[in-house]
Amino acid sequence: MAIDLSITGAVAIPLRETRPATYIGQGKVEEIAQRIEAEEIGLVMMDCALSPVQQRNLEQAFKAKVIDRTGLILEIFGRRASTREGRLQVELAHLAYQKSRLVRSWTHLERQRGGFGFLGGPGETQIETDRRLIQERMSRIERDLEDVKRTRGLHRASREKVPYPTVALVGYTNAGKSSLFNRMTEAEVLAKDMLFATLDPTTRAVSLPHGLKIVLSDTVGFISDLPTQLVAAFRATLEDVISARIILHVRDIASPDAEAQELDVKQVLAELGISGAAEKRIIEVWNKADLLPPGEAKRLAEVSQRRGEGAPILVSALTGEGIPALLAEIERRLAEGRETLKITLAADDGAGLAWLHENAEVLSRRNGRTGKVTITIRAGASEMGRIARRFPEAKPA
Repeated sequence: MAIDLSITGAVAIPLRETRPATYIGQGKVEEIAQRIEAEEIGLVMMDCALSPVQQRNLEQAFKAKVIDRTGLILEIFGRRASTREGRLQVELAHLAYQKSRLVRSWTHLERQRGGFGFLGGPGETQIETDRRLIQERMSRIERDLEDVKRTRGLHRASREKVPYPTVALVGYTNAGKSSLFNRMTEAEVLAKDMLFATLDPTTRAVSLPHGLKIVLSDTVGFISDLPTQLVAAFRATLEDVISARIILHVRDIASPDAEAQELDVKQVLAELGISGAAEKRIIEVWNKADLLPPGEAKRLAEVSQRRGEGAPILVSALTGEGIPALLAEIERRLAEGRETLKITLAADDGAGLAWLHENAEVLSRRNGRTGKVTITIRAGASEMGRIARRFPEAKPA
């Protein structure tokens, strides 16, 4: 369990309509209350969005703590965030949620406080005080987040000057993004079989087969029906996705809900402005091939091959299966719009050879009879100026 709770049971309740007071019908409320008392249950999680009144009424009926879907996700987020930005984003979302919970149905919050200044005045109620204090704290966090975003923007600008193209991993939560990130970068980012194991963006440099370096970015997992305030709060963690040259949409192809999860991810990407022509940046990665029955894995591999260029890549982050094909596809996509040049170097120009390996994508090397070396490279428009200045004799291949 993502937050160390012991689940005693689950109840599916068919609803023709929701009840304003308790969301579910009175008969079900009483039935669940009896079970809670008999099994001494301390927490009830409702997989829906409860109004503050519904939450209060259910807590009174169950004599136990009640949280809804948003509250559970916030609790998980709170335990996962590790960077300063992540913690600020979580607190901001939590405060927005708490602010919406402050309603006049909690009578203890309606006590009057004395006025301020010499004239006294009507004062303010406890609920108004709480709302004001929450809003003040939210405003401070938003200012702090702006500072963090500026710092992240500077880091992103410095990466763009390098310039290494950014490749971002996206996908439904628990699709195996962090495991794939670790496999591709040989890093040790937290990768566990739980929701939202990754909250804070992580980036690492990766070399592709012909030497081109990319910046690989791991991101927070998506989930269906993500509450509005959480989408807004964590939008900053998805900035690398918006600016990425290539987006790897990682899918848990072994999940029975794979198709529904795909639609959820595409909906979030569309909200970020990645739809239509921008979808050409997406490479679909079918992960967890090791969990498929042998016949199904073979069938999906054949489907991928039949589709040709732009087809999904079947991989296993656990075993490494398909990773070379994925790196090759990333390289092929990045090669679109890049120019190929031939450069002839003197036999003793080791510095020039090292410079090309460091700053360009070296496709081939041929040693001539006179000792000269002919290098075929591929480079983007942003790199061509530096290459032309360093090697004015470079010619189109």
